[in-house]
Amino acid sequence: MKILGIGNAIVDVICKVNDSFIEQNNLSKSTMKLFFDENEFKNLLTNLKIEKTISGGSVANSIVGLSQLGDKVGFIGKISDDEFGNKYEEGLKKENVDYFYSKRKEELPTGTCLILVTPDSERTMCTFLGTAGKINENDVNSDIIKKSEIIFLEGYLWDQGEPRKAFDKAINSANQVAMSLSDQFCVDRHKPHFLELVKNELDITFANEQEITSLIEAKNFEEVINFSKQLNKLVVVTRGEKGAVAVNGEEIFESDIQKNLKIVDLTGAGDLFAAGFLHGHINKLSIKECLKKATEMSSKVIQQIGARL
Repeated sequence: MKILGIGNAIVDVICKVNDSFIEQNNLSKSTMKLFFDENEFKNLLTNLKIEKTISGGSVANSIVGLSQLGDKVGFIGKISDDEFGNKYEEGLKKENVDYFYSKRKEELPTGTCLILVTPDSERTMCTFLGTAGKINENDVNSDIIKKSEIIFLEGYLWDQGEPRKAFDKAINSANQVAMSLSDQFCVDRHKPHFLELVKNELDITFANEQEITSLIEAKNFEEVINFSKQLNKLVVVTRGEKGAVAVNGEEIFESDIQKNLKIVDLTGAGDLFAAGFLHGHINKLSIKECLKKATEMSSKVIQQIGARL
């Protein structure tokens, strides 16, 4: 297998809302809020009209993108044997992703992420991790990891306790490790640990400019470049309007964004960017070509609703 993703198995529930809904529910626009109270989360859902449901989670979105590009891929993520869990599994199988997890009835339901899309195409996410956040080392099969050329992890998954053990086991068994820093809140929560991962464990780090700036507490982008150069690993940073940069030791590669796109929804832009880049990487394309593929994939996905092409 080319790439094995390990991440939060979350059913994305996409709804269109007005800005007033965001304000009334004390949500912070364009960020991800974690809900720990199942009832509070359900109350939020009751007043909404669901546009569509998708087998999501950041890494799962990337893995599906890779499958659509013709790469042989798999995914590990924890679900429960419930309605959303069944939908999740079916959704991945439909996309030709090998799903390496045997579900059973868990105490907590399958994870759900409510994606609220406002008229300006921004997305505000409300996530109830459910059983996805309870992944442990027994859920991660070392043999499957060893047979994969590269594993792809998400920062979202990295929480103290059981998920961390699963993460460590995966990294220790892997041939090559790529990871996305996922979200600025995530970086702020786990700064010393993420820094340790980026410096010593990861072969490829994906981040947006805010996340990596926050991680190393950089004053400007030049500091990000200098930090990345010293690592002697591959660091790929997306910069919104300014395009993207990949740093590999002393080499720096840049790519511009595609112009004149009709942007509808930014959900999945980073996930599909990573998919395009990793597709290039495992198929031995140059870094410049990897960036080009990454930009092409993310440009496509933001012109439609949801994180799927």
